[in-house]
Amino acid sequence: MSSIFTKIINGEIPAYKITEDNHFIAFLDNNPNAKGHTLCVPKQEINKLFDMEEGHYLELMKFSRKVAKALEKTVACKRVGVAVVGLEVPHVHVHLIPLNEMDEMRFQHKVSMAKEEFEALALAIKANL
Repeated sequence: MSSIFTKIINGEIPAYKITEDNHFIAFLDNNPNAKGHTLCVPKQEINKLFDMEEGHYLELMKFSRKVAKALEKTVACKRVGVAVVGLEVPHVHVHLIPLNEMDEMRFQHKVSMAKEEFEALALAIKANL
């Protein structure tokens, strides 16, 4: 069975996409810890980060860095936090979370955003890539 991320990659369910290439996609988390919370996901469905082939893993980190730099230009924050947990969806994904306080990294602090806010934010981040 395909993961929710594979369904997003295949266009079966919508997402607020920021960027993608042949191997990776970045989109806003629809249940964000903070404004700008973004997921960077390999298009190949792999369950565990360290099961990735080393070169593919390094490319994911390079892709994530590019997106994080655009996030820093777009969302006012002290830094962009990075987490790879992977228990909630069995498909590798890197969380990029604009941080102003530690609670934003705990996955218990959530913010609400309207559809229009998600859309505008995704476009703004994309413009800063």
